[in-house]
Amino acid sequence: MWVKRSRRYNQKRYPEIQEVSPKQYQYLQMRARHGRIVQSMRFLLLAGFLGLWEVAADLGWIDSFIFSSPGRILQTFWKMVRDGSIFLHVRVTLVETIISFLLVVLFGILCAVLLWCNDQLSEILEPYLVVLNSLPKSALAPLLIVWLGANSRTIIVAGMSVAIFGTILNLYTGFREVSVEKIRLIYTLGGKRRHVLTKVILPSTVPATISIMKVNIGLCLVGVVIGEFIGARCGLGYLIIYSSQVFKLNILLMSMVLLCIIAMGLYALISAVERWYLKKI
Repeated sequence: MWVKRSRRYNQKRYPEIQEVSPKQYQYLQMRARHGRIVQSMRFLLLAGFLGLWEVAADLGWIDSFIFSSPGRILQTFWKMVRDGSIFLHVRVTLVETIISFLLVVLFGILCAVLLWCNDQLSEILEPYLVVLNSLPKSALAPLLIVWLGANSRTIIVAGMSVAIFGTILNLYTGFREVSVEKIRLIYTLGGKRRHVLTKVILPSTVPATISIMKVNIGLCLVGVVIGEFIGARCGLGYLIIYSSQVFKLNILLMSMVLLCIIAMGLYALISAVERWYLKKI
């Protein structure tokens, strides 16, 4: 009876198991059980770490002034929520990250298409793109501040500089690896180069593009924070630098936690777009 009820519940939750054999059903059950175990262990690991951290700070095993504690971080966050200051810093960092990410995707695709359309241009520019991609981006931030000034535009450019060159190279490599047979078929049917681009190249590289986007969202966040370290008056990067200078480590660790949450949220959003696209095709 319990097995039948469990099966009916899982058939509602997982429609794909309504017409499967008993062996397939057992396999899907095993996968679901494995997923629950993994999620539970992740939660227990995080809870254990936070609990040990709190106890160690309360009992004096670690210096709470230097290492803070989850309770102190939460109190600091709630204090900044009540005065409204934290919302400004989170909003500034989030908006700058999203803008830089969207610009990286747009310019990355346009530049990759341009390189694909002109083989000679790609041969000329590819070594320079490799060199620019290998440069330490933190070294570019001071120059950008000098060239563009200390403003949001500079921080957005700093966020773009971390990811743009790698995006162009990866997308261009993906364009070149598309099946030659598909391209030859378009030409055989009388298509032009633009038809190859719109009917074969771009659709075939959508999964790779989404994978690159999942990496770029974190890189753009890193670039924005680097820019805020140097030339910002608000944002989570500014909070980290300010709190480290005045030894308010509760604020510093709270800002780092918020950056982790933002990174996970943006990554989850792109992953949801990827799952939607995979179901659609």
